[in-house]
Amino acid sequence: MERVRTFLAKFPYDIRVIEFDESTKTAEDAARTVGVEVGQIAKTILFITRDGPVLVTTSGDVKVSQSKLKKHLGVKGKLKLPDAALTQEITGFPLGGVCPFALKTQVPVLIDVSMQRFPVVYIAAGGPKAVAAVNVEQLLEITDGELCDLSG
Repeated sequence: MERVRTFLAKFPYDIRVIEFDESTKTAEDAARTVGVEVGQIAKTILFITRDGPVLVTTSGDVKVSQSKLKKHLGVKGKLKLPDAALTQEITGFPLGGVCPFALKTQVPVLIDVSMQRFPVVYIAAGGPKAVAAVNVEQLLEITDGELCDLSG
């Protein structure tokens, strides 16, 4: 979480890491803990393609369409979801705490349009009991991400 705080300090936004006693590991847990609807929780999923890893951040109430993701990336073949160890190795974060920035390894970040429904979304902030509130425009800038429609 300290890496996330340090990274956020580089930007002109007042985005703070909020820590809880309760779990924010899943979108449902986070929504209950934060007190918002599940869609307002941004889940970040690491996919492994044959061309390398990619992160997708989407609303907690939608699924990522693998066919849309493959088409967007221009890749064929299966997309794999890495295990906890590989996720931590690539992102530097544990499952349930994967933040779409302050990554250990540079990975392309795709931001799903589903989050534009909300003025603020809550992203995992490096641990299973921490979030940060951002808007989609801030998230795009902070991640150097690309806005696209990947909802299934």
